[in-house]
Amino acid sequence: MSPENAWELRESWESPIGTLRWDHLGPQDGPAVVLLHGTPFSSYVWHDIAPALAADGHRVHVWDMPGYGSSQKSDGQDVSLKAQGEAFAELLGVWGLSNPSVIAHDFGGCVALRAHLLHKAEYRRLALVDPVALAPWGSPFFRLVAEHAAVFGRLPAPLHEALVREYVGSASHRGLLPEALDALVAPWTDTAGQAAFYRQIAQADQRYTDEIQPLYPTLNLPVTVCWAAEDTWIPPAKGEELASLIPGARLRPIPDAGHLVPLDAPARLLGELIAFLRS
Repeated sequence: MSPENAWELRESWESPIGTLRWDHLGPQDGPAVVLLHGTPFSSYVWHDIAPALAADGHRVHVWDMPGYGSSQKSDGQDVSLKAQGEAFAELLGVWGLSNPSVIAHDFGGCVALRAHLLHKAEYRRLALVDPVALAPWGSPFFRLVAEHAAVFGRLPAPLHEALVREYVGSASHRGLLPEALDALVAPWTDTAGQAAFYRQIAQADQRYTDEIQPLYPTLNLPVTVCWAAEDTWIPPAKGEELASLIPGARLRPIPDAGHLVPLDAPARLLGELIAFLRS
C-alpha cells in the first residue's frame, strides 16, 4: 500500500462472488495478521490500525468483501454472510496463509467465525471487535430497509447519500472526521454503489449466525472479545454473552467508543490488539 495514497487496495482476486480487492502492509517475513471489516463499511475502517500493526512487525492483510468498498458490485451478486465466509476461507489459500491471526469487526466477525467453524480455516488466534455473532441482531432501520430494499433502491441519489451518511455516522460515539465519513460513504454513492448498499442489507439473514452460535463452545484457540462501551448498534451486553460462550475468551471493554471502534478509539484498540497478538 503506497504511502502517498491514503487508502488504495492494489491487488485483486477473482473470487466466486466477484472481483475482490486486497493489499498487504509490513515486513514479508512478519507474522501474518488478517483484518476483516463489517457492514456498511470497508477495509478503510482499519486505515489507522493496519499501518500501526505493520510497524510493529506484522505482515498485515486487508481486503474489501465483494459488494463492498473497492471490490466488485453487480446485479444479482451473492453478498450473504454464507458466501463471504466461503470466499474468505478460499482467499486465505490464495494468500498462502495456513495459520494467521485474524482480527474481525462487525459482520467480519461472523465471516471469520463461519470460515473457521464451517470451512476449516485455521487461525493462530482470533480477535472479535463488536462482532455480529449472536441473535437477535439488526436495528429497526436495518429491518425496515431489508423489507423494502427495492423501494429504497429507487431513492433519488441525494436522498440516498444523506441516508447513508446519517446511518454510517450513527455508528460513531465521538463523531467521525469529515474525511473518514466521506471515505466510508463514497463506495455507496454511484449507481452501482446505491444498488449494492440495499442488496447487502436485503441479504443479511440471522440464520447465518444462528447456525454457528451453538458451535462457539467448541472454539479451541485464543480468543479476545473487544467491545465498545458506547456501542448503540450492538449493546455491550452482547460482548459479555459472547465471551461467556467461548472457552477461555476474555472481554476487553473499550471506553468512550461507539460501534466503529477502529475509528473512535484506534489507540486504545491497538493497544489491546498488540497485547493479544504478543501474548
